[in-house]
Order: sequence, then structure tokens, then C-alpha cells
Amino acid sequence: MFDKLERYQLAILGLILALGLFFAVKTAVSGMSKDSVSVTGSAYEIVQSDSGSMELVLNVRKTTKSIAIAEAAKQIPIVVQFLKDNGFKPEDIDVKAANGYNSYKYSANGNMTNEIAYYNLSQSVNVKSNDVNIIKNASLNIQTLAEKGIDIDAQRVQYSYSKLSDLKVKLLEEATKDAKVRAGAMLKSTHNRVGKIQSVKMGVFQITPVDSTDVTDYGISDTSTIEKKITSVANVVFQIK
Repeated sequence: MFDKLERYQLAILGLILALGLFFAVKTAVSGMSKDSVSVTGSAYEIVQSDSGSMELVLNVRKTTKSIAIAEAAKQIPIVVQFLKDNGFKPEDIDVKAANGYNSYKYSANGNMTNEIAYYNLSQSVNVKSNDVNIIKNASLNIQTLAEKGIDIDAQRVQYSYSKLSDLKVKLLEEATKDAKVRAGAMLKSTHNRVGKIQSVKMGVFQITPVDSTDVTDYGISDTSTIEKKITSVANVVFQIK
């Protein structure tokens, strides 16, 4: 009778141990499936801008407003002809309305008087082109107008890339692939493998001059150079197999 009871107790103990081992293994496997690795991947491409724009600002200073307006009326056609000679089409040249203000004389003790010293007039001419070299050359040749006595400045010279939206999609895909390669390299020594993607977070895009290493948390959008480097970053969480 005691032998039967002992065998019964051993059987119960064995069952308990077996169940404990089963649940221990199940828990361990379950914990491993939840393990993950977070990796940052990146990709970049160098592109050439395919459009540009520029603002030319004509400055005239004369003793009266009427004289300043008359002088600007003489100079604007010269500016427009300069732009045409540099490759701009008539429809790409936009002459804006003039604006200005009076500057007043000062007394001997340094106080401003009500007597007008001269009138300051400024007038903008905006241009655009799908040929970025036309924009660049015109901005460099603007000094030829100064040689003719015309006070004019080239401002807001900007270059853009029109296919940026499509490129962003491509770079995000490449950055995600790069993240997977990096994750594989990290896990190689642990004899684990990269599993499914659990989450992907796109970082900001950095659009910079080619030789720039600048980055910001909110992204950079360079418009000052024709050749640009566009960099994408993806933060990816992978499951570990």
C-alpha cells in the first residue's frame, strides 16, 4: 500500500515538474518573440536643381519723388533688356510696382527737420527660369548694369528641385533597407536574425549643399546652391528572431 502511495506521489511530482518546464519554455519563447532592436538607417542622393528664381531690386535716390520716378522709368527698360540678353524669356520677367519714401534733412544740432533731403525709390524685377545656369549667370553679370550707372542688387537667388516628392519616397525606402542591414550586422554576433518590422518612423529630410555636414532637428532646405545633397533618415524597430 505504501509502495502504491509513493509511486502515486512520484507520478504527481513528475507531472508538476513537466508542467513547470512546459510553462517555463513557453514563457521564454514568448519573451524572445517580444525582443526587438531599434536601428537608424540613412540614404542620400545628389541632385541638380531644375529651376531657379531671382529678385533684382533697382534703387534710385533723387531730390524729389517725380524725378526719382522718371529716372526709374528710364532704367527699367535697360534692366529688362539685360535680362533678355542673358537668356530670359519675356514671360519670365515680372516688373513690380515702385515704392519709396522721403528722407529728411537734419539741423546743425542733429534734430530731424521737415525739409526733404531726397526721395528713395526701389523697384523689383522678379525672374524665373527652368535653366538654372541662366539664373546663375545673370546674378554674376549684374555688375555690368552698375557700370552703366544703375544701382541694382540681385537678391533671393534660389534654386529648386521639382522631383523632390518622388525622391523622398525612394530615399525613405533605401533608408529602411539600410536600417535592416545595420540591424543584421548588430545581431550577427548574437546568432540572432532580423525579424519583421514592428514600426518605422521617418526622420526629417536634410537638403544641403553637397559638401555640407550640417543637420538640424527640424530639417534643412537649402535653396542657395544648384547641386544639392538630399538625405533621408528612418528609425526602424525590428523583431529579433
